[in-house]
Amino acid sequence: MNNGKHINTSVMTLGPAKLTSPLKLRESQNGAGRFVSNKERILANIVENDVMKAASGRKKLVSFERAGPRNNIFFDPSKLRCAVVSCGGLCPGINDIIRAVVLTLHHNYGVPNIYGIRYGFEGFISTYGHELMDLTPDTVSNIHESGGTVLGSSRGPQDIEDIVDALERMNVGLLFAIGGDGTMSGSTQIARAIKKRALKIGVVGVPKTIDNDIYLVDRSFGFDTAVDIAVNVIRSAHNEAVSAPNGIGLVKLMGRHSGFIAAVATLAMPEVNFCLIPESDFDLEGPEGFLEALKDRLLTRKHAVIVVAEGAGQKFFADGSKENDASGNIRLHDIGLFLKDAIADYFREKNMAITLKYIDPSYTIRSVPANANDHVLCGFLGRSAVHAGMAGKTRMLVGLCNNHFVHIPMEATAGKRKQVDLSGNMWMSVLETTGQTSLRH
Repeated sequence: MNNGKHINTSVMTLGPAKLTSPLKLRESQNGAGRFVSNKERILANIVENDVMKAASGRKKLVSFERAGPRNNIFFDPSKLRCAVVSCGGLCPGINDIIRAVVLTLHHNYGVPNIYGIRYGFEGFISTYGHELMDLTPDTVSNIHESGGTVLGSSRGPQDIEDIVDALERMNVGLLFAIGGDGTMSGSTQIARAIKKRALKIGVVGVPKTIDNDIYLVDRSFGFDTAVDIAVNVIRSAHNEAVSAPNGIGLVKLMGRHSGFIAAVATLAMPEVNFCLIPESDFDLEGPEGFLEALKDRLLTRKHAVIVVAEGAGQKFFADGSKENDASGNIRLHDIGLFLKDAIADYFREKNMAITLKYIDPSYTIRSVPANANDHVLCGFLGRSAVHAGMAGKTRMLVGLCNNHFVHIPMEATAGKRKQVDLSGNMWMSVLETTGQTSLRH
């Protein structure tokens, strides 16, 4: 959250953009193309508890620099070397981003040398022994048809100074980083170290999270694909549930801190009867708790479908341990298996027979190719990142905001996340669709 502090929306540059863009020269030949001025801004209305506030407490709108090609660029394409790296967990669309970046650099700007960094930031560290990948139109032509990332990925921090040393050795002028909050944080540190050394190396981020929880960004790539696959899984869970007396279909979906996938999939597949997300607390026991509501549902309709986001219900784990994974994220307890056992135990004590089917499609969802909507979104993001980088923008990321692609300083999103507004129209629609109550005793 922003806690009322000012959001700095100014984007850093490496210096004046003095070279005429090759896209400008092409426009003069065939009349195609549109160029964006640095003065063009996109307004964004931040939700109330994240809003910029004046001394009087009134809301303020913020505005971001519009993304797109500039008339003038900073780098000489014929002499530029670029690098692309993907970090963190898999997400549908990573290959689309890589492809869009490479094709735009090569075909639109004529950049001859583009390196793929293997296995995340590890690829910069010589002791790991990961070889560079030469990225050309031929090597990326079909990668969007496959899930995962052609570059490979890894989690965990690497020495920032060693990474900058590697960028200098390779004579890289522009780094494109695809990853989540940890990657954007690392990219920010890389950009700071570059500035401290007075180097002319740009760092542009394409934020990645399947959970759609990037602060200030309307929709992240991979989210639409995740909802598509989740809907099919929920349909299968519903078919299982209605095919047995007192049948229960329990589906666990991604959503560490934000329940957007669970909520939107529920609206897309309204056979869901309970949608449990991290933002909305619920109780198991008691007359108004989840288990009693589930029993009432079975008594009246003979079946039930439950969708739970992975970060929901963490309060039920008494040990309170908070281990971190290699990316620094808190390791969550498995709410899906916990609910599966809790439901089975509850109805066993009630001497009420049930048929419970539990499905966790998380790894299937995150590793599939992007769907059509995400193909399109990734193309825009990749091209926007290249246009920004060629113009000398740095320490920034590209994102969709208020239905426009914009430049956002990395620091503006760092350490913050977007969450489901429990008083907003989407969550109210989920409650109307499922018919669930507060599930609190």
